[in-house]
Amino acid sequence: MDQVAQKKYHSLFLSDIHLGSKSSQAENLVDFLKNHDAENYYLVGDIVDFWQLRKKTRWPQSHNEILQLLLGKAQNGAKITYIPGNHDEVLRHYCGYDFGGIKIERNTIHNSPDGRRFLVMHGDECDATVFHGNWRAILGDKTYEISIILNSHYNRLRQLLGKPYRSLPTLLKKKLGKTFDYIADFESALIQEAKKRNVEGIICGHIHHAKIDNIEGITYMNTGDWVDDCSAIGETSEGCFEVVHWRKQQDTYHQPVFMNEAVSKSRAGV
Repeated sequence: MDQVAQKKYHSLFLSDIHLGSKSSQAENLVDFLKNHDAENYYLVGDIVDFWQLRKKTRWPQSHNEILQLLLGKAQNGAKITYIPGNHDEVLRHYCGYDFGGIKIERNTIHNSPDGRRFLVMHGDECDATVFHGNWRAILGDKTYEISIILNSHYNRLRQLLGKPYRSLPTLLKKKLGKTFDYIADFESALIQEAKKRNVEGIICGHIHHAKIDNIEGITYMNTGDWVDDCSAIGETSEGCFEVVHWRKQQDTYHQPVFMNEAVSKSRAGV
């Protein structure tokens, strides 16, 4: 599929970039940022992976370029909100501060052009609700982390064999999800939080599982990640949302939900 021309959004939501981590697919994100523009950017947590940086300093030029691109967009008038996650939770001490046009917030409310209100948060706040000391869910999370490491070697071999990219973590998420129900429990916890805040929807990250759906009358959106899915949520000027998948020099696509039944139901208050 040919690379699409630069696309303009009202808002873009990105999370789980994990800059500083070997697993971060920063070059794909650099290409994405060069081919997409928006009036509003929401960085929904785990942008910088301080957990990995404490173990080993790794900061290639592509990681610098992402920060430079974002700062450049802020200087050109884009509104950028950074909501720290669990891997960059140290930045939660700076909530309310503005750094070069990038404002740090613990969470925020996004007002869509069509009048709907969305709670934007990373999602790790709901871990305690989901896990309840469940060792099986924790084991699943650790297995996923290992699969991220193995994924690059696996796909390097597939590329040498002339085969397309295939995600080991995604396959594991499907298998583990059926067994442990972690994703469903996570989504349910986020939906309850949205109801408490009296909003129409919620936009989050954390579990590396891009999705747009209607759950109990609430529009649930997860941005995915930039270590495996290479995905984001884009919002048009009309207030319609889509999942965007992007890989440099590979098949890239936008997954529109302009007429998605879930979104239509949410607007109708079903």
